[in-house]
Amino acid sequence: MKAQEIIRSIEAEQLKTNLPDIQIGDTVKVAVKIVEGGKERIQPYEGTVIAKGSSGLTKTITVRRIFQGVGVERVFLIHSPRIDSIQILRRSKVRRAKLYFLRDRVGKATRLKQRFDRPLT
Repeated sequence: MKAQEIIRSIEAEQLKTNLPDIQIGDTVKVAVKIVEGGKERIQPYEGTVIAKGSSGLTKTITVRRIFQGVGVERVFLIHSPRIDSIQILRRSKVRRAKLYFLRDRVGKATRLKQRFDRPLT
C-alpha cells in the first residue's frame, strides 16, 4: 500500500495544471518542443482531436491533420515535458467518443459543425 502512495505523490508533481478542457472534435494547436543538435525550438502542430485515451499522468490525445493531401495523426502525452502548451482554436459538435470515421473522409466531408455553447479556454 505504501508503494502506491509514493507513486501517486511522484505523479502528482508531474501533472500539469494549466491545461484547457480538451474535448473530442476540438481543433487544437499543440506547441511541441523539438531538440535539434544543441538547440531547442517550439513547433506548432494544429489539427482535430479524434481520440482521448488513458488517465492521470499517461493521459493522451490523438490529433489528426491533413498535410500535403495525406492524413497525419500524432498521439501526444499531454502531461509530457515535451508539450509546451495546448491552445483550443475551435470547438465542434460531435456525437461520438472517437472520430475514427474521419480517416475515410476527404476534403469538405471532414468538416465538423462548430459549437458555440462552451468557451475556448
